[in-house]
Amino acid sequence: MEIQSIIKVNNLTKDYGNNRGVFDISFEVKKGEVFGFLGPNGAGKTTAIRHILGFIKPQSGKTEVAGMDSWEQPCEIQKLLGYVPGEIAFPNNMTGWKFIKQIADMRNMKDLSPAEKLCKYFELEPKAELKRMSKGMKQKIALVIAFMHDPEILILDEPTSGLDPLMQTKFCELIEMERKKGKTILMSSHMFDEVEKTCDRVAIIKQGKIISEIKIKDIEHKTEKEFEIRFKTKEDAKKFMQEDLQFTEKNIAKNRVKVMLLDAKINEFFKLITNYEVEYIRGIPFTLEKYFMKFYKEEEKSDDKKTSI
Repeated sequence: MEIQSIIKVNNLTKDYGNNRGVFDISFEVKKGEVFGFLGPNGAGKTTAIRHILGFIKPQSGKTEVAGMDSWEQPCEIQKLLGYVPGEIAFPNNMTGWKFIKQIADMRNMKDLSPAEKLCKYFELEPKAELKRMSKGMKQKIALVIAFMHDPEILILDEPTSGLDPLMQTKFCELIEMERKKGKTILMSSHMFDEVEKTCDRVAIIKQGKIISEIKIKDIEHKTEKEFEIRFKTKEDAKKFMQEDLQFTEKNIAKNRVKVMLLDAKINEFFKLITNYEVEYIRGIPFTLEKYFMKFYKEEEKSDDKKTSI
């Protein structure tokens, strides 16, 4: 049986002019999936998310959450999810805990122990005044509010902005715990490591257009491998550079090369390398960041060709 899609974005367009907005984008987030929305600041991530939440009316296309139209039924949708906004704006005239309690009251939460546990988890002292809190402390407040009512759907826009590395790690661990509960999570970010650790699938957005979707497992199990080799002598380095291989770097000054190999060719490669005096060989992991940068560069080359035609 096909897994139900909880979030649907169909041919969504909102054009603000000057290449700002989103343009005919479509993607779905399945039930129980952690979906990453990856791109630089200004790429259109937040615009898409605000449409999903029903904050913005589409110019064309539509978005749905749990089968409900985002623009037509925003109140019903809000009851189902937890949300961390990309830009946090809290009232200054209260403490963090008072604000948490106020949101809990709006959600008819009688038991505040989940909020207390989350505060402890993120090492947050919520009794301080919001106006005196750092960016990181306010981000923790936002996370507590998003998770405390145990929502089935989480929409997180740059959720670790302002957090230190230790708290970023704790956030990733929390996402893993929520994944095991079967939660559906859409998370926008421009942090490769965070997305790679937490997400099942990723959409890459550039200038308001989705240019690629990929499963994280496909990156981890890529059939091409990159190796860096440093030779003991310049002569060997020069000779090796004449071999019929796919070189990604040649650095004669450092007697070093990088080559890309298909899995099926690796044994053949290691037989070849025995003919040379090697100082070291190391595998270079293929990461989401490498995929992203490679894809962006390919897109830029394609755009340049279109412009020149």
